[in-house]
Amino acid sequence: MTSFLWILYFALFVYTLLLLGRLVVEMVQSFARRWRPKGPSVVIIEVVFMLTDPPVKLLRRLIPPLNLGAVRLDLSLMIILILVAIGMQVTQHFAVASGL
Repeated sequence: MTSFLWILYFALFVYTLLLLGRLVVEMVQSFARRWRPKGPSVVIIEVVFMLTDPPVKLLRRLIPPLNLGAVRLDLSLMIILILVAIGMQVTQHFAVASGL
């Protein structure tokens, strides 16, 4: 059981890195509108978006963006990052507790 929990923790950690990568790409695209990835980065970014799209799109449907004047703030990615961080903490706690 302990091995499964540590594998789950590692998977959540990798997913956190993917979500942070998506956040960076979305920020770059919002500030540099003409930027288009080239070469191998296209494949990497496509994989990142493919793996992170389902939960992000689901939350975007459930929670609309927050209107702050002329700016719309999308909270879905932040909520998913918080949920994954909580999942990592819970998984780590149970993995350490079951290993004793």
